[in-house]
Amino acid sequence: MQSVTKDPNLKVFNRLSLDIVSREGYIKIGMFVALFSVVVLCVLTWVYFQWSKVKNYWAERGVPHVPPHPFFGSLDFLQRKNFGTWMIEMLRQFRTPYIGIWLFWRPALIINSPEIARNVLVKDFGSFRNRFVSAGPGDPIGHNLLTTDDPLWSSIRRRLTSIFTASKLRALQNLFQTKSKELVQRIDNTKDKTKISVRMLCTDYTSDVVATASFGVTTNATLGGEDAMRTVTKAFMEFTFLRGLSWSAIFFFPEVAEFFRFKMFPKWSTDFFKKIYLSVAKQRKEQNKGNSAPKDLLDALINLKEAGEGEESEGLSDDTIVAQAVAFLFAGYETSGSALAYSLYELAYHQDIQEKLYQELIEAKARSNSDSLDINVLSDLTYLNCVIKEILRKYSPMGWMDRVALEDYKIDDKLTIPAGTPIYVNAIGMQYDEKYFPEPEKFDPNRFLPENETEDMQYTYLPFGEGPRNCIGKRFAQISLRNALSTLVLHYKFNPLPGEPKPNEIEIDKLGLFYVPAHNLHLDFERR
Repeated sequence: MQSVTKDPNLKVFNRLSLDIVSREGYIKIGMFVALFSVVVLCVLTWVYFQWSKVKNYWAERGVPHVPPHPFFGSLDFLQRKNFGTWMIEMLRQFRTPYIGIWLFWRPALIINSPEIARNVLVKDFGSFRNRFVSAGPGDPIGHNLLTTDDPLWSSIRRRLTSIFTASKLRALQNLFQTKSKELVQRIDNTKDKTKISVRMLCTDYTSDVVATASFGVTTNATLGGEDAMRTVTKAFMEFTFLRGLSWSAIFFFPEVAEFFRFKMFPKWSTDFFKKIYLSVAKQRKEQNKGNSAPKDLLDALINLKEAGEGEESEGLSDDTIVAQAVAFLFAGYETSGSALAYSLYELAYHQDIQEKLYQELIEAKARSNSDSLDINVLSDLTYLNCVIKEILRKYSPMGWMDRVALEDYKIDDKLTIPAGTPIYVNAIGMQYDEKYFPEPEKFDPNRFLPENETEDMQYTYLPFGEGPRNCIGKRFAQISLRNALSTLVLHYKFNPLPGEPKPNEIEIDKLGLFYVPAHNLHLDFERR
């Protein structure tokens, strides 16, 4: 009897079965490949038509533009060039009232016209109440005055505005003067003054004054001390490649930021600030019983939490309150610190301007018959204010203002933008426009002498923005800069050092969004 496995008929049957199965498998694979190819073709066709629609968006509307990158749109420069630098280049390339750009595939508009800027920021503010930037609902301190939308923004802004009046800020005079004197003490105590990092020196000072005003804590960064608060503020501005990407999403692609739950600041830092707020707020509540008038920003935040104004004040969590203090700290210390550093650096390379400023301060001291100049005296010093204004023209820390159209809006007779379109007012671009500021790369405080100022400057010079959503800390920043700069000029003569870049050769940071130096700057501090 033959073995079953050796039956020749069975072998033939098995081969035929395998052939049939193989053919069926090939047919199924072929059908899958064909179906997959059809799907891919349909997707590619859809993408192609969508891309054609996107890339032709501004051309069809007759708006000047640069052809977009297929993925990044107009943002292919990010991480390679500072946003402020790019805005200056865009104005110089087109010199038109507005320019069409793309935030990835989303059409947006850059405004280079002071007239249109006035309409967006002031006249038609109701159509542009919100900013485009968004940290997303998952960020515990993302809903701050800088990023939150109306109506919460209006409620918070109205409450905090009372803190930044001239009379309330005068109460902080001792803080400004003390920290300014500590700057002198720190420089005097440094043996090799050429090793002092000018930017670190200045941001240590502004970190102290802003942290004390916003959180009610005493810090000693100005004297060079390393404390927990200064460690956190330094971390604020350490922009790695990945953090730069997350911030790019927060500022230019909110949907991606929300999907990946990107946060403006690391969780450990938000926990740190919340702990400080809860601790200090508890002490303040006991101290301020029976006295509802806020003395500083922290008191105002506590009142904002506790006040009852119906629906407007409901839902203001501790996170929302802490977010306001963090936003003030973040927006205030780096911007003012960098402006102060740029001031010292420009004065070192312009000895005539430095000497003129020094003489104005000496004369003011003689008139006031005092060792220190108070807030009122400093605010009236013409040339000091001209120097600061020129620094903020040339080095606006955040040289653009973003808004989003809440409804269809007529830009001019030629262009109407649909609701949801992001708008970027090109402040730093206009501040570098020869039409408004001749020789814009030149450091010239005389531009802002009373006899030289013009009405156009209100909307071509926008370091603090304009309109209801302008910088709430404008007065605070100005007082901080006046006190520190006047104190340093009275005590030191600033001289350039060999090997250091000239002001117009300073490399601007590429990873972050602020218009700040990429590297440390150094000067010679000569005691007067």
